[in-house]
Amino acid sequence: MDLKQLNAFVAVAELRSFSAAAKAIGLSQPSLSRQIKQLETDMNVALVDRYNRPLQLTEAGQFFYDKVSSVLIELNNITTMTQRLSTPNTALNIGFVPSVLYGHLPDIIATLKQQNPDIAVNLKDISSYQQIEALKSGEIDIGFGRFAHQDAWIQQILLRHERYLVALPKAHPLANIKKQRLIDLADNRLILYHQTHLPVSTTTANSQDEPVTEPLLHLFAQYGITPLMTTEVSDLQVALGLVAAGEGITLVPASLKTVRTEQISYQRLIHENATSPIYLHTLKDFIHPHTPNLLSAIYQVYEQKGITYRQQHFE
Repeated sequence: MDLKQLNAFVAVAELRSFSAAAKAIGLSQPSLSRQIKQLETDMNVALVDRYNRPLQLTEAGQFFYDKVSSVLIELNNITTMTQRLSTPNTALNIGFVPSVLYGHLPDIIATLKQQNPDIAVNLKDISSYQQIEALKSGEIDIGFGRFAHQDAWIQQILLRHERYLVALPKAHPLANIKKQRLIDLADNRLILYHQTHLPVSTTTANSQDEPVTEPLLHLFAQYGITPLMTTEVSDLQVALGLVAAGEGITLVPASLKTVRTEQISYQRLIHENATSPIYLHTLKDFIHPHTPNLLSAIYQVYEQKGITYRQQHFE
């Protein structure tokens, strides 16, 4: 059994075609067939059912694919990180979720560049979930996200909590109420925009009720409230566009309170736990040399803005 055989098998398993798999990995079809046959001979197990159309894996083949595909992904991550260690990138590639851009990220980057004139910074708009794979592949070196992640390759620190505000159409009956309660919002159409959901804890997963992992619905559920109507959209900007059009309400981090203010009223929730966290995450085994400089800039801006935080550092 060797790496070429495993890659050939995974290609066949995923594409369900010898010809398509051969083309994908740059082999002739006879060469690919020999690789798979040799793998089956070495293991003394039939992995591919060649008599069905479309091609299928045997039960043993499906089990083998489920296990070996994750191993190959891990091996690819290790290879990529080893290459990065040998030729480190001098530029700092930063991933961020769009909502962070409306907060203090521009000030942080300006402070970072002012204190480190020679640093090159590249910014990439990328969701919290996608940032994890982007860190592993080397697409980004560090990421600002809104969700905690459990991943053996990743370490993260909590920068701060940002209060949620209610975004309501200016003509809404509650638009001028300064302190809002979730129970008073339950009869409205709630517009959901998060593409990443909360992780399911072991305790929650074992409960009889299906866990609520959509972040806004989870917040309502903490108070035993279920919104009467919901609409799911692709991103935060679309959600605010629908609010501006009078199609519903939503909850957004406080840093977005200057967006579409002609059509939208932003009001504070009375609930102390109605917050959206901001995390900074990077790889455990590969911390970019400019990461301490970035953290220093973050905390300096927080000091200037009077933002409550607890200073942390990556290990």
